[in-house]
Formats: sequence, structure tokens, C-alpha cells
Amino acid sequence: MASLAFLTPGNYPDDDPYAGLEETLELFEYSERLGFDGGWIRQRHLEHGVSSAAVFLAAATQRTSRIELGTAVIQIGYESPFRLAEDLATVDVLSRGRLQPGFSAGRPPHADLMGDLVFDGDWRSYDLSHDRIARLVEILRGGYLGDEDTVIHSPGNVQRPRQQPHAAGLTDRVWYGGASLRSARWAGEHGLNLLTGNVIDGFVADGQGSDDFVSAQLALIGEYRRLVGVDRPGRIALGRVIVPLDSADRVTRERYRAYAASRYERTLAAHGDRRTLFALDLVAPAAEIVERLRADAAVTAVNELRIELPYEFGRADYEQILHDVSTLVAPALGWRPR
Repeated sequence: MASLAFLTPGNYPDDDPYAGLEETLELFEYSERLGFDGGWIRQRHLEHGVSSAAVFLAAATQRTSRIELGTAVIQIGYESPFRLAEDLATVDVLSRGRLQPGFSAGRPPHADLMGDLVFDGDWRSYDLSHDRIARLVEILRGGYLGDEDTVIHSPGNVQRPRQQPHAAGLTDRVWYGGASLRSARWAGEHGLNLLTGNVIDGFVADGQGSDDFVSAQLALIGEYRRLVGVDRPGRIALGRVIVPLDSADRVTRERYRAYAASRYERTLAAHGDRRTLFALDLVAPAAEIVERLRADAAVTAVNELRIELPYEFGRADYEQILHDVSTLVAPALGWRPR
């Protein structure tokens, strides 16, 4: 295991969003002290969570100095590719090249509620596909606008126009959240890095389904590697909900176990037309978690692990989980803190 990161929901109470956002920034600082390689934030709309990953991570650039800062994921359907490229490039410059922007395509959540507020006209006619992400990546490459003679004038400056600031290397750090074979193929064909978590579609080949989560995820990873190319192999970060019990008190352990039990039934079968599969949450002593991770063929097929922190927990829980993972779980898998 070469890289260890975490993904947090960035929750806050409705009547005091500052408190929750500040605690999340402090969690990024804490993880850096523990030696984590990366911290990722979920982007969520209409919820008590971070609605603008770029704005939040801009603040995180000033509170950390080393860890990678990721977004998992920005729903491209609500975004203007050019304006978002400007925001992300600004964050990357402020972080000195640590930004890891992750995206997803398709109809975004809450579209019936938000669509008319985001778009002019009928939002159903807008391009919400992978092509919207491809346009953003192309903008980030920094190509000039207009022809060779096109210039713009600003006080004290004449220059050829392109998206500013230009963040060299950022396009190599773009990720796509792949929960299906189709998504993995698109990410591989376009040279993006791949995020795969604890929820995926259960198809191991076109039209052929599986009820086994690990088999389906291995097929997704294999398809990505087949297409991404040897010249730029791409990074794959795999997510699991991991909750060690070791340093938690008795009451907290019971709460953790109740949380895992409430989500167990969903892991027993595929759901819906897309055959959605859920990975089993790893809520156990660290030694048992290590053995289960070693036996997980999807985990051992990659070298980047991302700890997905539960939505329902609080700051003390998150710190205990990250501490136990970084001291008891990840080192047993070969990871070393920076």
C-alpha cells in the first residue's frame, strides 16, 4: 500500500455551518500530522455538507502543506466547464500542485429541484454527459483562444488569451468516479485517474451481471487498465468504509457495530436494473480488518486506499478512526506515514 487517504462528508449543523466546516478543516490538519497522503471532500448540494469543494479546498490549502487535496466527486452537470476550470486552477496554484479534482457525469442529484435554478431554459436539453468533463480537461490544458494573432489588453499587459491561472500538470491529476464498466472505460480511454468505492454496478461484462462485489470491482479495474495505456498507466484509488474498534470506548464500539448492522442487509444482493452492489463495511478490531483487506482481491489489486468516513459520525469518531487506521491497519499492509 503506497498511498493512504480519507474521504469525509464535511457535515455541519443547520444552525452553525461554521463549526462543522472548521472541524473538517481541522481534520485535514490532523490527518497530515498522522502522515496521511491525501484528504478528500465530498461535494453535496441541498444538504448540510460542503456544496463547493473548490472553495473549501482553497481554505484547506492554507491549513495544510503536504497532503493531496481531492474532490469526490463534483457532479459536472451543475457546472460551467470554463468557470470551474478557473476555480480549480486557482486552488491548485494555492496548493502548489496538490489538487486532485474528481468528477462524475450524468443526471445530477436533485435535478428536479435545482435544475431550473442552475440553468437558463430547459435544463433537460443540456449536455450532462462525459463530454462536459472532456471539455473541462481540455480547458485546463491551457490552449490559447482565437488564432495566433488574437490578443487581449489589460492594464500594463498584452497577452494571448487562455484560461487563467494556468496550472501546469493539473490535467494529470484529474479523476473520474467510476461505478460502472462504462465509466471505467471512459476514464481509461481519456487518460483520467480512476476512483472506485464501496458502491458499484454489478456487471462483469456487457449484459452479464454478478452478485459478488469484489468480482465486479475487479472487472471494472481490469477494464480500466486495459484501456488507459502503458504510456500513462493512471492511478486507481479504491475506497472502503473502515472503522477500527481498538481505541474506541465500549459505548462507541457498540454504536459502531449498530451502524454496521444497519447496513449489512444491503450487501446481500444486487439492487435495481443497474444491479447496484454494496461492499461490506469493515467494523472490527484492526487485526481482523487487516486480514479481511488482505483477502480482498480488489484491494490487493491496487496500491492506493481511501478510507470512506461514515456520514453519521462526529469529529471525535473520525479522529479515532484515522488514528487507528494510520497506526494499526495501514502499516500492516505495507504503508509508511510520511
